Amino acid sequence: MKLSLCKGFGYRKSRHKIVFSFSSLIHNHAACRAAGLSQQGPVLGIDRKGLQFNAYANNVILNPTLLHARNFHATGIWNMGSKDYYEILGVSRGASQSDIKKAYYALAKKHHPDMNKGNPNAEKKFQEIQKAYEVLKDDEKRSMYDQVGKDGFEETFSYGGSDSWAEADFSKYDGFEGFSFGGFEDLFGMMGDKFEEMEQGGEDIKVTVNLSFREAVFGCSKKVSVQSSARCESCRGRGIPPGVKPSVCKTCNGSGTTFTRSKPGFMFQATCRVCDGAGQTVKEKCESCKGKGYVKLKRTVNVDIPAGVDSDTTIQLSRQGGWTPKGNRKGDLFVVAKVASDPIFRRDKADIHVDATISYTKAILGGQIKVPTLTGDILLKVRPGTQHGHKDILKAKGIKVVNSFSYGDQIVHIRITLPRTISPHQLSLLEEYVKEELKEHAEESEAVAGTA
Repeated sequence: MKLSLCKGFGYRKSRHKIVFSFSSLIHNHAACRAAGLSQQGPVLGIDRKGLQFNAYANNVILNPTLLHARNFHATGIWNMGSKDYYEILGVSRGASQSDIKKAYYALAKKHHPDMNKGNPNAEKKFQEIQKAYEVLKDDEKRSMYDQVGKDGFEETFSYGGSDSWAEADFSKYDGFEGFSFGGFEDLFGMMGDKFEEMEQGGEDIKVTVNLSFREAVFGCSKKVSVQSSARCESCRGRGIPPGVKPSVCKTCNGSGTTFTRSKPGFMFQATCRVCDGAGQTVKEKCESCKGKGYVKLKRTVNVDIPAGVDSDTTIQLSRQGGWTPKGNRKGDLFVVAKVASDPIFRRDKADIHVDATISYTKAILGGQIKVPTLTGDILLKVRPGTQHGHKDILKAKGIKVVNSFSYGDQIVHIRITLPRTISPHQLSLLEEYVKEELKEHAEESEAVAGTA
């Protein structure tokens, strides 16, 4: 159980932006040559020209102004040929990876330059086959190719002659000296995985528990009612009936992302809205959860309230929250305390304040009074001549500090009361007291005048 001051809660969701994903940019030469990127979130790395990487979503966001500020010469194998990639390999658009691989090996063997030394076009044909296979064997590239077409795809990759970002030579471009992008990709890949893991929690839930003053001071055990999401047991969280198999999303071709080309060399990537990034769709949904994969259940949770909590203190119970299909664990339960006031004690963090009322005669003569504390009444000595508003501090008689062995203090505020009515005898005694007091003042005044 973790204790913390509540400043907000909620399960962490991935940030969805229309950006270049880091993995996509590995093969985007126009992106590699952009010498500045706009900052979105904490900057993980920055070069002297303003290259910044967003650690939150494993994305880099291009500055379009910089893209159009430089001219590039279109060279390399991405600009060769005009045939459709599927046509080059002789396969259909719905061909499996196994069919694509078989077709490639057969054509590569047939048109390899070493096997056709007398044919001047063999090398060009071989490169054309290899180019088509490099795209279609990669699910992400293939999805992009299917969505934007051959012209759009080649236009995006027409800014360089190398086949991947990691192989490109960046030393001739300002701001990229000293970068080794082979290891750089691995670094961001690992960090992206870590951030993704942190974002796979379930649903966090916040509830309020009402406590009396003494329950908060001494601690207690409370039962709280929680309505949270739980995995649907009918479909085991899949959202589809047993035996039903999902089909590949036709919009994103199973990649979970969609690509839109706006300008040459500039491609937008976003989570597929049809399958919500799953890459799969189903026609038949589970009747119990309506395809969500989870159901809402009401349950009771026992919460141990530690001694010393105050209003707005938050108790965090790990993995006591809700379950979501995308999470790899349950969320957390946040229990916020609301402490009632007490008719005797006033609280100031770990200190408590209490009023003690005495008569004017006890204030003059002194004596003892009974004072309430958290553990029972005690006798407090009143010194003669005690004034109204005097404070007596009782050390370590206050409230226990949470997660500590120390205690606060109890402050006793002395309040002197005057009687509304007195007896004739009491009145005569007071009059005698006043006469005596006036006589003493007169003698003191004469003594002062005689020494002047």
